[in-house]
Amino acid sequence: MGVLNLTPDSFSDGGMFNDPQAAYAQAQLMHLQGAEIIDVGAESTKPGSERIDSAEEQRRLLPVLNDLAEVVDLSVDTMNASTAEIALSMGARYINDVSGGLADSDMHKVVAANDAHYILSHWRGHSKEMYSEADYKNVAQEVVAEISKQLDRAIGAGISKDKIIVDPGLGFNKDMGQNWELVARLDELKKLQMPILVGHSRKRFLSSALDPEMTEMDNQRRDLATAVLTALLMQHSLWGIRVHNVQASQDAINLVEQLGKFQ
Repeated sequence: MGVLNLTPDSFSDGGMFNDPQAAYAQAQLMHLQGAEIIDVGAESTKPGSERIDSAEEQRRLLPVLNDLAEVVDLSVDTMNASTAEIALSMGARYINDVSGGLADSDMHKVVAANDAHYILSHWRGHSKEMYSEADYKNVAQEVVAEISKQLDRAIGAGISKDKIIVDPGLGFNKDMGQNWELVARLDELKKLQMPILVGHSRKRFLSSALDPEMTEMDNQRRDLATAVLTALLMQHSLWGIRVHNVQASQDAINLVEQLGKFQ
């Protein structure tokens, strides 16, 4: 899954693809590099970011959806049910809801009514409360338990179980150590018996492992760290990974698969 941000304030590529032509070209490039799904988002969820209303989100998002839906399977990264409904009517096949349905009580009903695929993430609060909610005794077990509750609600609202993918929500309401512990114990999520998506790309817990004192790190180093972790994640049976630099992670996957032929 390739990440396409249509936001002026995303942590790694804010403003680069705001123009519809630039967004379309980037989507085509990621698809050629190996992305089977393009995940388009128009609201930043970086730590500390201010929320925008659904009208502004849609103003950024809608001009690119029709053309993109003709190129590749399209996912829309939104917490707003009204945005999800419009996006699905314009050809999106997946809704990637980082709140797992907690931010908008109508989300599950909209996804169910449109028989769409739904990516349900672990989440405890908006970006303003990103770290204040990072209180766990056993992060892996608690993440699984909380996803399970939202999974029951989603299925209860009518979303087909076979169309739901779960995401551990790396970087959301978790501190650096908790993110790494969750990665190390990713097999805990298999207890849910659901497809798993991991979104680790360019996140702070990666750069903190490379240089704990560095407050900013360029995308080249973040992408290398992302690709290395992508290779390590291949020991798990994942449904997918969500990355900004598709080529780097595709190369990592190709190398691991090549080595596997001789083991």
